[in-house]
Amino acid sequence: ASQRKNTKRVPSFRKLLRTSKIKLDNKLKNKQYKQQSAAKKYRKEQKKLREAVRDAISRKPFPLEECKKKQVAEKHEEEEEEQALPLDMMDEDDLKLMEDLAQKASFLTRDLSSNEPVHVKKRKHESVIDKYEKVPRRLQTEPEKELIHLLPIKDKSGIIPQTMEKPVLGVAQDEEEDTEEMEEAEGFRAEPLPVLSPEELAAQRRQKLQERKMHIAALASAILSEPDSNIKKLKELRAMLMEQDPNVAVIVRKLVMVSLMEIFKDIVPSYKIRPLTEAEKATKVKKETQKLREFEEGLVSQYKFYLENLEQTIKDWKQRKLKKSNVISLKAYKGLAEIAVKCLCELLVALPHFNFHNNIIVLIVPLMNDASKMISELCCEAVRRLFKQDKLGYASLGVVKVISGLVRGRNYDVRPEVLKVFLHLRIKEVELQKDAEDIAPKKKFMTYKEKRKNLSRMQRKWRKAEEKLERELLEAEASESKAKKLKLHTETLNIVFVTYFRILKRAQKSPLLPAVLEGLAKFAHLINVEFFDDLVIVLHSLIASGGLSYRESLHCVLSAFHILSGQGDVLNIDPMKFYTHLYKTLFSLHAGRSNDDVEIVLQCLDVMFARRRKQVSQQRALAFLKRLSTLALHVLPNSSLGILATNRIFMQMFPRMDLLLDNESQGSGVYLPDLDEPEHCNAQNTALWELHLLQRHYHPTVRTFAGHLSVGAPAEGSAALPLDLSQRPATELFEAYSMKGMTFNPPVAAVTARRKDTFPPSDAFRDEALNQQLRQHSAATAAHNPLDFARLLKASAPS
Repeated sequence: ASQRKNTKRVPSFRKLLRTSKIKLDNKLKNKQYKQQSAAKKYRKEQKKLREAVRDAISRKPFPLEECKKKQVAEKHEEEEEEQALPLDMMDEDDLKLMEDLAQKASFLTRDLSSNEPVHVKKRKHESVIDKYEKVPRRLQTEPEKELIHLLPIKDKSGIIPQTMEKPVLGVAQDEEEDTEEMEEAEGFRAEPLPVLSPEELAAQRRQKLQERKMHIAALASAILSEPDSNIKKLKELRAMLMEQDPNVAVIVRKLVMVSLMEIFKDIVPSYKIRPLTEAEKATKVKKETQKLREFEEGLVSQYKFYLENLEQTIKDWKQRKLKKSNVISLKAYKGLAEIAVKCLCELLVALPHFNFHNNIIVLIVPLMNDASKMISELCCEAVRRLFKQDKLGYASLGVVKVISGLVRGRNYDVRPEVLKVFLHLRIKEVELQKDAEDIAPKKKFMTYKEKRKNLSRMQRKWRKAEEKLERELLEAEASESKAKKLKLHTETLNIVFVTYFRILKRAQKSPLLPAVLEGLAKFAHLINVEFFDDLVIVLHSLIASGGLSYRESLHCVLSAFHILSGQGDVLNIDPMKFYTHLYKTLFSLHAGRSNDDVEIVLQCLDVMFARRRKQVSQQRALAFLKRLSTLALHVLPNSSLGILATNRIFMQMFPRMDLLLDNESQGSGVYLPDLDEPEHCNAQNTALWELHLLQRHYHPTVRTFAGHLSVGAPAEGSAALPLDLSQRPATELFEAYSMKGMTFNPPVAAVTARRKDTFPPSDAFRDEALNQQLRQHSAATAAHNPLDFARLLKASAPS
């Protein structure tokens, strides 16, 4: 019976059944934890023992008698110090208390040179063995051999220490010890490399580079041939981004970046990959489905790691911190960062539908304002391309949100190019109603009562199946509806206008103002009517302040008339001050730097007259026609063609414009060309004598237009314009005949050489010489008084 009580009974099967599963799991976990703790404790003890032995080997041993003498000397010094202290001022109890505290001193206050243990009482009669145990074992050994100290042997002569060499380490030794020994072995076995000549180094570098290129090409071709099977090779290729050979590290990393970018552009599917739920992971699927899931999971993870590598490359370049490996120099960081930015820009444009696109946007948008002009232009161009090709609006909305936050976060201290990318948004229509359901109402299905009243039982059954199928089709429909697209465009444009209005309100002297005015001029017809009145007042105050450049003032005029020509027709706003400003500043244009501003003037004239012809008086149209004809003599041929095309629209659209073609007509008053009010300058009392000069222009197309206008701009007949000129708008003619590329349109015909004494100068050469003299004097005289310019022309005309 006693034996039965002492033996531990094994629990029966019935008792195990009654025991809860949680309790059994806890027992198992506790047992495993105890085993792990014991193993960990054993490893720590072994490590401490090895460190102690190693420390003892490295130190020089000294005899026991010297240690004893040292201890006696230290005690004498302590007694002398105590005698030097003023102890007569202390009581005996205090001295005794201090001596007791000194014996119980902690590790922080003890003398580290003392060899005695701290928490051991002093023994009066210490044996030789105890003294030996207190002395650290410091034996001089060879540095190559590591010894293990054994228990000493005592004989008549004294104590004989015993040691043995440490055996070879086994496989099951501690990992930390293995790594330490490997490092020591490498340090001792390192041999100096053979010295190579520069030619040999260059040949060795070319060979290594060629090997890396072949390896990259092999991996890339394998991945592209069978992406499903070789998706694991992406990891191998991506590992080459950490190339450690300093001779080829920079080039190899650049090649791998570009190769991975092209691979991802080819193998990424046309849909976004979402993570699987726990229920989907637990469900059994076919082999093909499982293979597809593994491919998608591997693709997303490798794509994520690749983007992180690109981001880290850019951060290293920004921080200018040299890595510990010291493989790549600081000068090479910029080249790597530029390649990384190019790859991110390509992925931003090529994969707007795939995962992590918003992360790429967050990386690219701040780089649009980078100090490096090259990187800034790369990022701005990528965003422009994204805006132009984005038909749905998801990617554009994400970029606009980040740009708006960047501008606000930097306190409007960004480059104007950052805001100019808004001009490339593909937004032509927005949701003007408050409720989107008014634009695209949802499909309504019959209610149960209507079915019960109008349909039989079989018809109700069929109708139920049809409605279920229609609902599924609507949910699975891939193409976006018009209502969804309008909603995205409306949200995008609201963010753009909020950014513009903040700058107009708080940063009117900012260099961003021209970009804001240009953006308002493009999207002003989409602004909510509630803001029209305040916006027109702000634009006029900007013009009246006089702090704007000529181009900025033109953008203000264009924005105001875009507002008033659309939904602003219902508002009672008089735009006469904008007409006056444009009329007054037309002569600021010339054939020099301001010739590019003619395009904005042509756009203003189209909005001010062609779209508002019912609100424009005849006197105003005559005044602008006369001043534009005079301006056509001062500018380059492409600008002259645009102005003459606008005058042609004036003659066809407004009645009685032929008054300026008849020099014998009489009216009340005298034409006042210096007056800045187009309504009161009496333009009906002058003539378009400029057309006579333009018919002798050196550009053949300008001569054609001038002859056409001089006979009243007929739509038919011999004086009518060709179709390629009559059907093109003024801005298109301005661009088509531009000479920015130093090319003439039409091309100049080759002139054959002729002898002077045989052929007299023709009328064409005489007219060319006259036109050259007129152009030299036109800019200086016409700006002051166009009448004096007319007298000059009559005086210099051939008889």
